[in-house]
Amino acid sequence: MRVEGYHGWVAIDGKRYEKDIVVHADGRITERPVERSFPYRGDYFHIPLSEHELDTIDAERPEVVLIGTGYKGMMNLTPRAKEKLAGYEIIARPTNDVFPLVENEKRRFVAILHLTC
Repeated sequence: MRVEGYHGWVAIDGKRYEKDIVVHADGRITERPVERSFPYRGDYFHIPLSEHELDTIDAERPEVVLIGTGYKGMMNLTPRAKEKLAGYEIIARPTNDVFPLVENEKRRFVAILHLTC
């Protein structure tokens, strides 16, 4: 999987995305359901990653969850999201630092990539 990008976009295997995405364990790529976390934006400076976005994690059974927290690393995880992910290895870093991990990860993974902030 080839990954490149910059603030506001990512290209995976040549296909460009301009909204936050989820790379699923089976290789599918879908838009991140960020609207599920809108109710939390008043509690955070930024819309966080909440437990309401993680409903497929248990079904996908990744060995590792890669989280791109934005180009400045501003996307937080809610406490309940952290609880939901507690059984998984989590790597959360600024998004551009996660790109090489997505490209080179050999284990079964899910990647959640925030493309701005």
